[in-house]
Amino acid sequence: MNNRLNVPLYASLLSMALLTACASSDPTTGSQQTLQEQGTGQGQTAEGGNNAASGREEETDENAVIPYEASVLVDGLNVPWELVSVPDGRMFVTERPGTIRVIENGVLASEPLIEFAAPFNEEGEGGLLGLAADSEFDDNGYLYAYHSYLEGDDIANRVLRLKVSDGKATIDKELLSDIPGGVNHNGGRIKIGPDHLLYITTGERYEPELAQNENSLGGKILRIGLDGSIPEDNPWPNSPVYSMGHRNAQGLAWNPDNGYLYATEHGQRNFDEINRIESGKNYGWPEVEGDDDDNGTYQAPLAHSGDETWAPSGVAFIEEGPWAGSLLAANLRGEQLLKITLSADGTQVTQVEPIFEGEWGRIRNVTAGEGGKLYVLTNNRDGRGSPRDGDDQLIVLTPNP
Repeated sequence: MNNRLNVPLYASLLSMALLTACASSDPTTGSQQTLQEQGTGQGQTAEGGNNAASGREEETDENAVIPYEASVLVDGLNVPWELVSVPDGRMFVTERPGTIRVIENGVLASEPLIEFAAPFNEEGEGGLLGLAADSEFDDNGYLYAYHSYLEGDDIANRVLRLKVSDGKATIDKELLSDIPGGVNHNGGRIKIGPDHLLYITTGERYEPELAQNENSLGGKILRIGLDGSIPEDNPWPNSPVYSMGHRNAQGLAWNPDNGYLYATEHGQRNFDEINRIESGKNYGWPEVEGDDDDNGTYQAPLAHSGDETWAPSGVAFIEEGPWAGSLLAANLRGEQLLKITLSADGTQVTQVEPIFEGEWGRIRNVTAGEGGKLYVLTNNRDGRGSPRDGDDQLIVLTPNP
């Protein structure tokens, strides 16, 4: 393999100011408990194959202050995975054991929107994972959910369309099934793209060869219509496969200015990745890792973790607020957020900054909300973390005035 040099790009101490404390001890009542944040760490970029230039050292402010106030909005969640908002102000949160919870006016409802029953299955990293809300939710009440289920003795994953009415959700239609699943490596992120199609990340359930098999849905990013149909312009005829060669991608985000799609992906032991996803491209797993693209045969990542482990999950493109134009990626093993600065044309990563390192434990997801707010989900109850008081939590980052 033709390994190229990894480029260290950011290695400075990031100090943070003391944030104002609030007295509430019961965030589920709608009041918010303010937290103090501090973090240090190092990020780096990859050469990124044909899509990135060599890195350069960035001048950084060693006394930089995080321009957000962090507070707990809701606690006591049970391994939350995804958060979506709908126009009437409600938030829906998936919990991996199989429930969708409702948050309204900052209060976590006691009754779930839906609780999945057999053949639903929760083992290891599987269960109820991704969720997306239809852009016409006010009119049709549609949500789209990704979950693991049992097919005989085997674990698989499927995508469902749900119908929300009178405060409850029911299964309306199965859109896609028989996605390879296992105890681990189920992918699970689903998002509706700017083209109003549904994008789905899948894992390879520890069978790396699936990622290079065009006939398998494992180790891929998939693209289907909101009715389950296969788009005519998908790169492989009559196939939902949009890109291949992924190990276990768990984050999707678009830059609305240019339509570029970015994804996070777990490496085998390190070399966790930030990728720009293009139709029909092959991202190399298990043939290559890191900067190696086998002389252009595969797409190299825009950035990777090198010898470190991020275990990246959800990612968000920030459209407003102090960090507008950046990507934020949640890290599980890394127990941090990554602030990822892109080049002006969006084809390179110029800086990777770890923030909130070790403050909240394992972080599953980050979501951008209205008014520049950011929402963070912890995952310390996922079987690999160390639960803290109040875990798991939904934390809101509000821009400083």
